[in-house]
Amino acid sequence: MVKETIDCKCDAKDIEENKGLAAISYLWLLCLIPLFGKKDSAFAQFHAKQGLGLLVLWVLCGFIMVVPVLGWFIGAMGYVVSFVLVIIGISNVFASKCVELPIVGKWFKNVKF
Repeated sequence: MVKETIDCKCDAKDIEENKGLAAISYLWLLCLIPLFGKKDSAFAQFHAKQGLGLLVLWVLCGFIMVVPVLGWFIGAMGYVVSFVLVIIGISNVFASKCVELPIVGKWFKNVKF
């Protein structure tokens, strides 16, 4: 279900210097900080793009929750899934890995800014 990416070319120095920024990438709007502030770091950019995908998922869940009853259930489940993906993403950062997140990872890994 979780796949290693081969296009994240990060050296050890890049990873160590940018772990903090990469970790905050998974905290919704904070993904914009490394996305626009650390364009020279492949590691921070990879995780910022994954975090952007989670932000979009979070917003979609909010829109879905407008629909009574069924929307509440689906939206709430989406929030739970996004929270689990946040934990997976942050654990990948501290394990020094560039791993696509399930559901959103494949769509946001190639976004250009």
